[in-house]
Amino acid sequence: MTILGERERRYLKSRFERELSNKVRLIVFTQEFECDYCAEVRSLAEEIAELDLRISVEVHDFKSDKSLAERLKVDKIPALLVFGEKEYGVRFFGIPGGYEFVTLVDDIIQVSKGSSSLPPSLKEKVRQIDRHAHIQVFVTPTCPYCPIAVRTAHQMAIENLNITSDMIEILEFPHLAQRYQVMAVPKVVINDVVSFEGALPEALFIEHVLTAIRG
Repeated sequence: MTILGERERRYLKSRFERELSNKVRLIVFTQEFECDYCAEVRSLAEEIAELDLRISVEVHDFKSDKSLAERLKVDKIPALLVFGEKEYGVRFFGIPGGYEFVTLVDDIIQVSKGSSSLPPSLKEKVRQIDRHAHIQVFVTPTCPYCPIAVRTAHQMAIENLNITSDMIEILEFPHLAQRYQVMAVPKVVINDVVSFEGALPEALFIEHVLTAIRG
């Protein structure tokens, strides 16, 4: 199964050569049966890793590697975690396809640097968060505004290890879409207490996270 075309491979290889700084680990949780898109997520991660020696892939079975899944708080599959020198809370649940593929590539580069592209004033505000924040961003692959929300959430996770940020593709997890009453995307849910729809400016997004952890 081949996911990336030759043109995409050339583009990614060139971009990684220019922008990648340090090693990146792509952690994939999958299983052979009863998992839509598990094979595709694994193939995508492996094809990306083939493009640069600084990128590696670790594939884990969701059931047989249950203890690791529990430690990393992976509770559904397919799951793709993007780690650098630290175990950042940058996570994709469901295939990062369509518009979200660009988010994955940007995440790989920023994780390799250990720093996001947030403005310095916002970085400082995020780094001061001293409580756990779990950000879930519900998306679809065809939503052009969803990557903005996912990117902001993931940038926050890179800046502060107290933050875990998940992209969740709702077509693959309809029970979660129902549970969180996802009527439009992107929808962001923070610690199950604060939620909003739409791609907000970074500063306003961060204020919602602060409101959630204070509550």
